[in-house]
Amino acid sequence: MCGIVGYTGGREAAPFLLSGLRALEYRGYDSAGLAVMGEGGLQLAKTSGRIERLAEKTRGGAALPGRSGIGHTRWATHGAPTDVNAHPHVSCGGRFAVVHNGIIENYAALRAELTALGCSFRSETDTEVIAHLLELGYDGDFREALMRTVARLEGSYALGVVCTDFPGEVYAVREASPLILGLGAGENCFASDLAAIAPYTKSAVRLEDGQFARLRPEGVQVYDFAGRPVEPEIFRVDWGPEAAEKGGWEHFMLKEIMEQPRALRSALAPRLRDGLVDFGAELGSALPERLGSVVITACGSAYYAGCVGKLAIERLCRVPVTAELASELRYSDPLIGEDTLVIALSQSGETADTLAAVRECRSRGAKVLAIVNAEGSSLTKLADAVLYTRAGPEIAVASTKGYTTQVAVLTALAAELARRLGRLTEPELRELAAGLYRLPDAVQKAIDLNPGLPELARRYCLGGALYYIGRGTDRAVALEAALKMKEISYRHAEAYAAGELKHGTIALVEEGTSVVALCCRTELLGKMISSIEEVKARGAKVLAVAPAGERRILAAADDVITVPRTGPLLDPVAEIVPLQLLAYYAARELGCDIDKPKNLAKSVTVE
Repeated sequence: MCGIVGYTGGREAAPFLLSGLRALEYRGYDSAGLAVMGEGGLQLAKTSGRIERLAEKTRGGAALPGRSGIGHTRWATHGAPTDVNAHPHVSCGGRFAVVHNGIIENYAALRAELTALGCSFRSETDTEVIAHLLELGYDGDFREALMRTVARLEGSYALGVVCTDFPGEVYAVREASPLILGLGAGENCFASDLAAIAPYTKSAVRLEDGQFARLRPEGVQVYDFAGRPVEPEIFRVDWGPEAAEKGGWEHFMLKEIMEQPRALRSALAPRLRDGLVDFGAELGSALPERLGSVVITACGSAYYAGCVGKLAIERLCRVPVTAELASELRYSDPLIGEDTLVIALSQSGETADTLAAVRECRSRGAKVLAIVNAEGSSLTKLADAVLYTRAGPEIAVASTKGYTTQVAVLTALAAELARRLGRLTEPELRELAAGLYRLPDAVQKAIDLNPGLPELARRYCLGGALYYIGRGTDRAVALEAALKMKEISYRHAEAYAAGELKHGTIALVEEGTSVVALCCRTELLGKMISSIEEVKARGAKVLAVAPAGERRILAAADDVITVPRTGPLLDPVAEIVPLQLLAYYAARELGCDIDKPKNLAKSVTVE
């Protein structure tokens, strides 16, 4: 849950590294540091706090002259976010510097061993053991020392390493943590995420687990951990730096909310042909010969997208579906076999718990279908088939277009499976496809219909707890809406099934409590109005979310967020968007750091 970047070439390294770290700050932002190889040897600068503090300390990199180096932005796992614990970490003799994303699971045993051998530790981190192992295993051969070191490590890691004896050389290492090499003319680089290096390269390589790379200005060599050369697969970088820029928006999150109509068109258009949903050959060999059950697994917002998808697949396909948190599924001894289709969702494709859950399911004979945004990510390598959401880069930590494109692809997948299983008639399939086709416009309308959201955020979201209630798909959406509020505004927000209020949770409602009631299931509106009356009788103020033209809700709620009617299976996409904006405006009013909320990182690559 950190970001690393490295460079070697003809330009000054420190400004390049700072630029890359700014693009990676969503992965961690409690401390940062640089190590640059210059004429005077290894130069180090690191500090707690944000990247800009490091930039100020180094005068934009000018204080660290040199043409190769490594950088790091941290989300603390071992040791508090202090200057001392910030990366890079240096070996006792000062010969090696290391940056690390991941967790070294056997670091305690290694630290005890190294301490007994006389190594002096400066930090509380697991990473520092790597630097000391490198120096102890060094006999003049940088590559051999690296291979000896990684053979001792257990856990997940992406590493960047420099050695004072080899100026101009940088090594990058991957084991269960993402790492991408950028190739150029007279310069080469690496980073945890393509966003950090996309402005500087059009050709890139994704390192695989168990591989490391030697980067020099004149070229890159890739090896496996046994030291055997590997011929890497080069791919073209097809998005430029503007994709990771705000483009005039105040925050990346606001930009990404507003990009959702375009993102949904990218996700759905290739899968709508001749008035029907058609995934063509995309599903490949992912479907079991006999589909007995479906398990959807994910973490965070992707899991809540899976909760919506569960309802869609069950309703259309009439097969049992469960939505399981990946962090729980991997340890639950699940009832999964050869007739199970596992659908794994991840925006990054690098979520550690999701990857582990998929491995567990595959070991039990299940077929795996991945729904991912990032091409070539670890999850895509584990799956039998992959459906890309094509949402484009999502920089803000809180997912918006990542979530809605996952829900849209899951709903389209439900229609495709229903067609293959013969569960729906052609007119029903065409009606669903038409609704999916109109979905991007419906999302834009959901934005346009609600110009008063900043004022509603001030009235409902700035003090005390906030409760979201709904039934069916509305309850599934309420889970994601509450998460958005918690993530970026730090307000206490919880989602409940409206029918469960009388079974305990209504005890939380008192005078002035804010309740957001999701009322888009028209057939359940009467039930929701009863729930609204229950909480209002105890002093709550109620903000409802309801379809345009639904007059019954106007008399029941204090205020109403209006969304277009899209149909019971498609409503979740349109109705979440104004709730994303509600959270955004609440966080802005409270002065929160919206794109980089405290204690969170975008891509959770450690358990």
